[in-house]
Amino acid sequence: MKLVFKMLLPLLIASAGMFAQCTPQPSVAGPSTTPDPCHMDRTARPFPMSYASLREADVMWSKRTWRVLDLREKLNLPLYYPTEPKVCLMSLFDVLKCAILESNLTAYANPAFDDEFTTPMTREEVRNLLVQWDSTNQVEDANNPGNYITVPLKKEITSESVYQYWIKEDWFFDKQRSVMEARIIGICPLTEKKSEDGEVVGMKPLFWIYFPDARPYLVRSAVFNRWNDAARMSYDEVFEKRMFSSYVYKESNVYDRTIAQYKTGTEAVLESESIKENIFKYESDLWHY
Repeated sequence: MKLVFKMLLPLLIASAGMFAQCTPQPSVAGPSTTPDPCHMDRTARPFPMSYASLREADVMWSKRTWRVLDLREKLNLPLYYPTEPKVCLMSLFDVLKCAILESNLTAYANPAFDDEFTTPMTREEVRNLLVQWDSTNQVEDANNPGNYITVPLKKEITSESVYQYWIKEDWFFDKQRSVMEARIIGICPLTEKKSEDGEVVGMKPLFWIYFPDARPYLVRSAVFNRWNDAARMSYDEVFEKRMFSSYVYKESNVYDRTIAQYKTGTEAVLESESIKENIFKYESDLWHY
C-alpha cells in the first residue's frame, strides 16, 4: 500500500500544481487565515470517475446528437456565473480558457464546419482569437479639441459574453448492463456575433474541445450548488448527472443537416423535442410489463 501511495504521490502533486496556476488569487493582501472548503473539495477528487467498460459488441443501438446549452436559462446559470473569477468559483468558460492557456488542454479550430477535432490550435492562436484590437477606433484628441486620432481599442472575449455552448454527444444502449447512457464527446463555446453597427446578428462558435480531455480540469473546478452550499459539485458532475437544460439542434442523418435547415419556427421546436422523445422511447419499448 505504501509503495502504491509513493507512486501516485508525484502525479497528485503535479496535477494540483498544474491547476493552481489557473486558480484566481484573493484580492486581499497576505494568505487567508480561514481556508475555504471549496479548496478541499477540489483536491479530494483529483481525477474524474472512469466510464463503465464498454465493448463495441454490446452497443446494440446508438444515436449521435448535437445540443445547444443556453446559459441564460435558469437551470444553467451556475455555469455562467461568476462572470469574474473568484477564489472558490469560476465560470465554465474561465475554467476551459484557463486550462487551454495555462495547461495542456487542446482547442480545435474550424468550429462551424469541423467538429471532428482535426485541427488543433496553439495557445497563441487561442489568445489572438480571444483578444483582438480595433485599429479603426477614433477618439477626440485632448490636446486638440475637434480633432480625432486613432487609438487601438482592445476587444476581449470574456465569460460574460459567452452565452451558449454546443455539445456533441452519443446516446447508446448497452445490452450487457441493460442501460441507456449518454457520453459527451465535445463542447464548443459560442459568443455573440455583431454587425458593424453593433447589432447582434447571431452566435459565433469559438473552438471545439474534446470533452474527455477536459474532464480532469472540470472535476477539480467547483460549481455553485443552489440547494446546498455544503455539497459543492464539480463541473464534471454537472455534465455526468445531466444537471443542465438544452435542446437538440441536430441529429445524425444522411444529409448531415441541422434542424434549422429543414424546419423553422414552432416546427423546429417540435422536431427537437421529437428527437429527444424518440431516444427515451427506444429504451422504454425494450421492456415488457
